[in-house]
Amino acid sequence: MAKVSVLFWDIGGVILSNAWDHAGRQAAASRFGLDAADLEHRHERVVDAFESGRMDEEEYLSSTVFFAPRTFSRETFRKFMQERSVAFDSALATARALRNRGAYLMAALNNESRALNHYRIVTFHLKEVFQVFLSSCYTGRRKPDPDAYRNALELTQRGPEESLLLDDRLENIEAAAGLGLRTLWVRDVSRLEEELTLAGITTD
Repeated sequence: MAKVSVLFWDIGGVILSNAWDHAGRQAAASRFGLDAADLEHRHERVVDAFESGRMDEEEYLSSTVFFAPRTFSRETFRKFMQERSVAFDSALATARALRNRGAYLMAALNNESRALNHYRIVTFHLKEVFQVFLSSCYTGRRKPDPDAYRNALELTQRGPEESLLLDDRLENIEAAAGLGLRTLWVRDVSRLEEELTLAGITTD
């Protein structure tokens, strides 16, 4: 069996909290007095364009929240979206240690909108962790679409057998495994280093 040479990392749910998920939108509806069901419906209608880089944050906010007059500003709502992001310190430290070891190409493979993706890269110093960002907002491909994984393999010039995907969503894991990638389903971030070790990936 080929040796793993590239680690494809999901970000939300693995080393950081999810950026703008269902729970975040529910919290926003409560905080700003929005109709939660309407916000969710409007989000689902545009999420593919938003996370694929075809819709910017201003357009997204106009479509989902500011289609009507509000008592709060776009900047206030944007700040709330950003503050949903927190680091999983131990998992982030493990990823940073693997980057410093230098044995693997460290690649982010995540579904995220452009503005939030940039905010998270800068705020959590993710350029110190990853050498390449294959985020959906840059590639136009969202997991679990198999083309997202094919594109990642082509851009990194790796075979599926030498690639390991770390993701917290089973649907993403199953799609990658269907193409022959090795996978690690991250269900408990506190055990990430232990599970990587069991998979033969060590920080030393």
